Amino acid sequence: MSDADVLDLAETTTREDTPFGVYIHWPFCLSKCPYCDFNSHVRHVAVDQENYARAFAAEIATTAARIGPRAVKTIFFGGGTPSLMKPATLATVLDAVAKHWTIAPDVEITLEANPTSVEAERFRGFRAAGVNRVSLGVQALDDDSLKALGRLHTAAEAMAAVATARSIFDRYSFDLIYARPGQSAPAWKQELVRAIGEAAEHLSLYQLTIEPDTPFAALENAGKLSVPGDAVARHLFDVTQEVCAAAGLPAYEVSNHARPGAECRHNLVYWRYGEYAGIGPGAHGRLDVGGKRIATATEKRPETWLAQVEASGHGLVVDETVTRPEQADEFLLMGLRLTEGIDPKRFEQIAGRPIDPARVADLLGYGFVETMPSGRLRVTRSGFPILDAVVADLAA
Repeated sequence: MSDADVLDLAETTTREDTPFGVYIHWPFCLSKCPYCDFNSHVRHVAVDQENYARAFAAEIATTAARIGPRAVKTIFFGGGTPSLMKPATLATVLDAVAKHWTIAPDVEITLEANPTSVEAERFRGFRAAGVNRVSLGVQALDDDSLKALGRLHTAAEAMAAVATARSIFDRYSFDLIYARPGQSAPAWKQELVRAIGEAAEHLSLYQLTIEPDTPFAALENAGKLSVPGDAVARHLFDVTQEVCAAAGLPAYEVSNHARPGAECRHNLVYWRYGEYAGIGPGAHGRLDVGGKRIATATEKRPETWLAQVEASGHGLVVDETVTRPEQADEFLLMGLRLTEGIDPKRFEQIAGRPIDPARVADLLGYGFVETMPSGRLRVTRSGFPILDAVVADLAA
């Protein structure tokens, strides 16, 4: 991506040409994966989708009344498992977005989906409702690994769902998890080559991390689960970069690979520190209101969120101004994930101070960051495995 293509989002205004995204969180899953720490919930009775659709619409209306006109460039249905929604439920939510904001002609509307045959049967309905991009949670291409990860689909079922997505959507992506217990570099390379053969334009490739308070964390603490050590994980990361780049899907973000021009535009809104509304249980947002940057988060428990929205039109539990130092930290944390890096001038506009040149010099000396001819600063491939430490150093 050339520097001319990089969106400068330094000035957040109410102009309708400013990138603006809407994130919709559907919190329900058929089961809870043992590695997952997302806000997802299993219910053993049918979810009242019509009631939730009305609540989504109400929270959208309240948000729109607060922030005023926007041109929606991206909409993302995440979760949870939003492919468990009925197409009619999704259509109601999209209608509410269109009622209160302008929809850009080239809007990207992404749906996260599980690659089961049942959910794949809904793909045509989702496409008819307006979805034009689907992201499939495949996670692995062999049945033993899928079982260990707690997934409910088989590898064959996943590939069938990918084929169905390919036949219906112009744009699709799928996720894989690597650095799984016992995984070797040759096995991962073989799996990755197969995945690239199935992927049209985009792959999300996440290194398995053991998150606190998950079943995997309990197993690890009990000595019943062991993931590859740092050296092996680093080698697997390097294999990922090399294989994807050679196949024409270079990394544009630390865990995301795409053919040029096929990047997930919604996620770029986050990583380029744009403005987005978070709708639904446990959704987060960053809104520009009256010249201030506002952080929002909604109630995580679905039934509590629903009752709160029915009572007051929103489920907000966090609604606070983000200070300039906090904005600067967020800008670094998000922007340095991208291979395009950040514009130090925009950091200075946000923070009211430049990035410490001594810290930049130290990181340049270690080879963890580099400056581009345009003046942009980015993390190198050597720096990405220690990205959190690089960001912390620059933010200090």
